Amino acid sequence: MDRPSTPPPTSTSRAQDTLLTPERVRQIEINRLRAKAKQRQREEAEASSSSSTNAHHKRPLSNNAVTKSPTTPGKQKPLARDSRLGKYFDYDLSKMVNTRGGFLVEDDKEVDEAMIAKEKQRERERAKHNLEPQISLDPKMNPKCKECQSIDIDHNFKKTFGCLVCNKCKNDHPEKYSLLTKTECKEDYLLTDSELRDQEALPHLLKANPHKSTFANMMLYVRYQVEEFAWKKWGSPEALDAEYERRMTIKKKTKNRKFEESLRDLRRRTRETVWQKRQDAEHKHVYGPVENGGQVCHTCGFTIEVEEF
Repeated sequence: MDRPSTPPPTSTSRAQDTLLTPERVRQIEINRLRAKAKQRQREEAEASSSSSTNAHHKRPLSNNAVTKSPTTPGKQKPLARDSRLGKYFDYDLSKMVNTRGGFLVEDDKEVDEAMIAKEKQRERERAKHNLEPQISLDPKMNPKCKECQSIDIDHNFKKTFGCLVCNKCKNDHPEKYSLLTKTECKEDYLLTDSELRDQEALPHLLKANPHKSTFANMMLYVRYQVEEFAWKKWGSPEALDAEYERRMTIKKKTKNRKFEESLRDLRRRTRETVWQKRQDAEHKHVYGPVENGGQVCHTCGFTIEVEEF
């Protein structure tokens, strides 16, 4: 079967083309563009209509993509909220106040701007207090370690105990810079509770108790400061040792006396029990010989016979 082909132009059509004027050609081009614009509008209208179908009696794919796409311009219905999420509360963050127990909002109470400003000022002061001092360019202006003359000192020791020492020397000289607890100061250096609570005489560091959070805070002291205070109180280390021995002797005598008193009390209570009284009240027979060869109790007259072998 032969394929159809375009017939060759005739001589009359060629004559008509040559007879067209420029105005005629311009009008033909305008009509062609108008027809194309109308055809394009008709196609867009068919594509946007949901009832329009293609040659296979189906909606065009482009139509589905336009209507189902989330980026399609136009008003979209809001998504339904899942009821399993519970209630939703909308907080105004500008009204929230840090109450040191959580961020709480009270609608019926106005925000105290003065109180918030004071709290912010306190936070700045605390941050400034905890900030380490800057190192001066002049070496003479910087504090130095008493042991090695280093400017890298421990600022916590300086602020708490007023002691200029670096971390290296603090670890190398535990006989001077180790920390003692309040109990050790009482037992080893015989210091009283009022003396240990005096911040000016014996500066101390408060630290959370490692055994239990509900226990009282630990009070830590620097060893050389405690020793200086103890030598000043007792006179010398020998006097401290003598006082320690004297107290231990008194403690031992007191312990022995209490033990002896408790032992005597135990003996007295044991002797005065009902069982002991019953044993003491029980009669014991005392026998003696008689004429008929038997034996009789001299107290109650009970007689027994004795056989001779």
